[in-house]
Parts: sequence; C-alpha cells; structure tokens
Amino acid sequence: MEIVTTGAKLDQQAERLREILAGRGRLIVAYSGGIDSAFLAWMAHQVLGERMVAVIADSASLARTHLEDALAFARERGIPIEVVATLELENPDYARNDAMRCFHCKDELFTVLERYREAHGFDAIAYGVNADDTGDFRPGQEAARRHHVLAPLLDAGLNKAEIRELARQAQLRVWDKPASACLSSRVEYGRAVTPEALSMIERGEDALRALGFRQVRVRHHGEIVRIEIAREELPRALTAEMAREFTSVFKKLGFKFVTLDLEGFRSGSMNQLLSAEELLRRGA
Repeated sequence: MEIVTTGAKLDQQAERLREILAGRGRLIVAYSGGIDSAFLAWMAHQVLGERMVAVIADSASLARTHLEDALAFARERGIPIEVVATLELENPDYARNDAMRCFHCKDELFTVLERYREAHGFDAIAYGVNADDTGDFRPGQEAARRHHVLAPLLDAGLNKAEIRELARQAQLRVWDKPASACLSSRVEYGRAVTPEALSMIERGEDALRALGFRQVRVRHHGEIVRIEIAREELPRALTAEMAREFTSVFKKLGFKFVTLDLEGFRSGSMNQLLSAEELLRRGA
C-alpha cells in the first residue's frame, strides 16, 4: 500500500527536491505525461525556468491519447516541450519481448536523449523513477544507471502517493491520473511486439474508456485477451450486458477469446509469468 507523508516532512521532501534540481544546471526531463514525469517536469520548470526542457519520445508503444494529453499538460503549464522519435521496435532484442524488453526500450530512449543533450548544450538528463519503483522488476532502471540518468524524485525520497499529494497541492490536474505503462507492457513475454499487436491493445483500451472505465489494461495473450479493470469498477464490468460489449469489441479487434481478470487491475501483472530463475538471472 502506498503511504503518503503529510505536513512538515512532506514540505521538507519537496524542498529537498528543489535543492536537487537547482544544482543540476540545464536539465532534460524524460517525459511521458504520467504523474511522476509530469510532476518532475513541472517542478523542474518551477526551479529552472527556461534552463529545462521536457522531452517526450514518440513511438508505436505510446498511445495517441497519452501523447496528446502529455503535450496538452505541458502547454497548460508553460513547460518547454520537445518530441523526439525512438525506434525501439526496430531493435530485434526489444521486439522479441523477453524479460529485458524494458531495458532495451530505455536504452534506446536514453541514447536518443543523450544525443539531444549534446546537440543542445544541456548538462544532464533526469527521469521520474520514485521510491516505490525500487521494489519491482524494472530493468529500465539498469539502462538509466548505465546512461548516468538522474533520479531526483528518488533522491528526494518521494514515493508515488507523496508525489500525487504534492501535485494535488499544486493543483496539477494530473495528480490522480491513473498509472499507465507503455503499450508493449501489455504483450505477454515471449510474444513478439509488433505494430499490429500494439494497435489492437490501444484500440481496446480506448474502447474500454469509452464505455466509462477509468483504470484498465488490455493484456495480449495471442488469441486471448485478458481485460484488467480496477477492483472498484469491477461490479459494473461483471454483468451480462457488459460481457456482450466486451465480446463485441475485442472480437472485432481480432481476438478469438475474451476474458475478464477477476483479480482486477494491477501494475506489472505480466511479471507473474516470469519464472523465479528468470527474475534472478535478470537481477530482479
């Protein structure tokens, strides 16, 4: 469970974050539009002004709705924003989708951002990892370490709930935005990541949100789709009428079998498919 600090200690953590950012010179924030990177970009802009830029990577693994919302938030808050292209799907090591997929994704991202940093005279790159992210299997963090990417939120000791609280206090509309990893994280390990699979997932999640569900995942298991919906929203999903809707939507997208996961939404559920040996071998 996320634990949020309130009062003086949270204020101290926020001040510590400002101090960290103030000492980083000209800074690139690796930006996705999620709560962590959005709060980091906003705070960096508060501290550094035009000495920072948020850079978002556009590829087939980023849903169009998420890209549009990320750009909109940056514009609303006057945060300098740039879009760069990443080509992780062209890397066979990424496309084969083993347990190190996220490493190859972040390696591509930080390679592109490093080129941008050198070309535009920035001093450092930062990303939005937080204190809660250290307890899960996240090989992307190893890529960040290899590229010497800064982790200001982690260095300030902030967890997800505390970041949301600080964003709420700052009246940032993204403070309660549902978590959303890249579309590739919805494809079961060992199944190739393709533009076609990512499109099926994206259209499926758009359809679920159009039905009024807020926190969803479409998990791609080949002919089978596994739908995850937040536990508090499950009662509405567990009706005969909604079953017909789900079946219609996902069979039209090309799935042969449509399933609803009764455990509900949870981040990283695909990691449950990895063996203990695989996790240990990959350094989890």
